[in-house]
Amino acid sequence: MATDVAVPALGESITEGTLAQWLKKPGEAVAADEPLASLETDKVTVDVPSPVAGVLSEALVNEGDTVAVGAVIARIDENATAQAAPEPAKEAADASTNPAGAGENPQLRGSEHAPEPEGEEDQSLTLSPAVRRAVLELHVDPSKIKGTGKDGRLTKDDVIAAAEAQKTRGPVHEPEARAPAPPSAPAQAGAQNAATAASATSDWAPASAGERKEERVKMTRLRQTIARRLKEAQNTAAMLTTFNDVDMSAVIDARSKYKDLFEKKHGIRLGFMGFFVKACALAAKDVPSVNASLEGDEIVYRDYLDVSVAVSAPKGLVVPVVRNADRMNFAEIEKTIADFGKRAKDGTLTVDEMTGGTFTISNGGVFGSLLSTPIINPPQSAVLGMHRIEERPVVKDGQVVARPMMYLALSYDHRLIDGREAVTFLVRVKEAVEDPTRLLIDL
Repeated sequence: MATDVAVPALGESITEGTLAQWLKKPGEAVAADEPLASLETDKVTVDVPSPVAGVLSEALVNEGDTVAVGAVIARIDENATAQAAPEPAKEAADASTNPAGAGENPQLRGSEHAPEPEGEEDQSLTLSPAVRRAVLELHVDPSKIKGTGKDGRLTKDDVIAAAEAQKTRGPVHEPEARAPAPPSAPAQAGAQNAATAASATSDWAPASAGERKEERVKMTRLRQTIARRLKEAQNTAAMLTTFNDVDMSAVIDARSKYKDLFEKKHGIRLGFMGFFVKACALAAKDVPSVNASLEGDEIVYRDYLDVSVAVSAPKGLVVPVVRNADRMNFAEIEKTIADFGKRAKDGTLTVDEMTGGTFTISNGGVFGSLLSTPIINPPQSAVLGMHRIEERPVVKDGQVVARPMMYLALSYDHRLIDGREAVTFLVRVKEAVEDPTRLLIDL
């Protein structure tokens, strides 16, 4: 009895995805709810689980194919048993049909059948296309590399790091060519694989002076979606950016004074983001249009603040949502953001966690950005950009002094938010950060 495996529901408004990687091969046993394939959507990467226990009998789509929600991508045979040790059985059959093999040198015959290359080939079938290509190009053994991806899977960075380590250890000398009797078909296949790998290595050998190369890599669905949505925002919104700077002395002093007690009590470090989320929540009460959105000819105002916080993931920035941020305390905000950051790197954020934000905060300062003009995340109407902190000369009480300063940028949709409102909002954020007591007494 065969059971179809269909693409599960992927979240609101998501109708299709790309099959990024098969985690099981036809003939392998699978348990109920065990991941069969990795599916890349516009927002996240999700695993497709097996609905029943059995054996994967058919994989109906290839890696890189686009599949719609509900489409059948594989079949599970509940009554079959997994293929057990097929290679020894094949070798036994070859020996029975080739009596001359009995007189061959066992060591030579074993090397001609090349079990090692076959093992590498099996391993490569579980690699993503990008990783498999890197393995061939850089001529490394994937079975000897420890994966840092989800569930221990190899990433392209793992392969590159292994190749660099291999270079520092010196060149790897290939065994001398043998001149045995005409090889069997498996040996020929192994030789072809070796030749392919050698060819790929020679193609990417250190370039001679003046040599130039290019590489074409297909955009991931996430990157395609980011590109499309950002361009749509530019084409639709009347975007404008206003700037201000903020003296971070008070926040830095507060963190230095209370960071140990805060971490001891709450089990999380006190960061800058908590102050800015609270400051934006306070400012949004005075300027509600910054937390509003346009729907047709209507303006939707909200009495809650769901903050989309941009965090770094292996495939680009993602924006999980801190819901009801205006009702959270510092510890709840910091714990939520830290959890999002960890799960973004693991690739375990869900679609629901990245939809529905009403306002965005992006911290380019962690990457060293001094100043930027962030782009609105539709249907939101504003985004706050934070930047790096650096000491700059400022005038205080008639004296030029050095202060830890940060530039702030607020990009907003001028169709909904007037310049006066945008500037007022940013000034409220500045005032609250420079005097955190305002956050406690609601000023």
